[in-house]
Amino acid sequence: MHAIVLAMFRWGRFAAAYAILGAASSLIAVVWRSGSPLVHPDPWLMLGDPGRHIYSAMLGAALGGLIVMSTRLFVTRFSWARRLHAELRPLARGMSLSGIIALAALSAVGEELLFRGLLAPWLGLVPQALLFGLVHQIRGPSRWVWVAWATLVGLLLGGVFQLSGSLAGPLVAHALVNGLNLHYLKAHDPEPPRRSLGGLLGQRS
Repeated sequence: MHAIVLAMFRWGRFAAAYAILGAASSLIAVVWRSGSPLVHPDPWLMLGDPGRHIYSAMLGAALGGLIVMSTRLFVTRFSWARRLHAELRPLARGMSLSGIIALAALSAVGEELLFRGLLAPWLGLVPQALLFGLVHQIRGPSRWVWVAWATLVGLLLGGVFQLSGSLAGPLVAHALVNGLNLHYLKAHDPEPPRRSLGGLLGQRS
C-alpha cells in the first residue's frame, strides 16, 4: 500500500487531473440531477440496494476479463492490433507495478464519474461512448483504431451502468482493463527479436 501511495505522488500530474475530473463530475451530477453519480436515474433493471451494486460489480468483472482476453488475442492475430500495441507501449514502459496500479485506479474513477456517472444519463448511451472514444486519441497511424476501440469499450461500460443502475461494474471493469493492459504493454513486445545472420552479414561496421 505504501508503494502505491508513493506511486500516486510520482504520477502527481495524472493523479491531480483525474482527482479534479472525478470531483468536478460528482459535484455537477449532484447539483444538476440532485442525485449520486454512482447510481443511474433510469436503469433498465429496477434493482434495490445492495443487489444492483453486487450485480453491476459481477458484470464489470466479467466484462473486464473479456476485454483483457480479447486484447491479447487480437495482438497475437492481427497486424493492426500489434501496431496499436507498439504505439501505446512507450506510455507504460517506464512504469513500476505500483505506478500501474495507481494510474489504473485513478483513471478508472475519474473517467467513469465523468463519462458514465455524469454524461451517460444526460446525453445517452451512444453519445457518451463516442465522446469517450474521441478523447482517447493518440498520435500515429493507429489513432482511429484506438478511437474505435475506446468507443466500443465506452458503449459496453455504459451498457453495464444503464442495465444495472450502479457504477460499480464500470469502475471494476475499467480499473481491471487499465491495470492488466498497462502491465501487458510494459511486459510484452509484439515484435519478435531480430536474429543475427552471422558471418559478414552479422558484423557491424
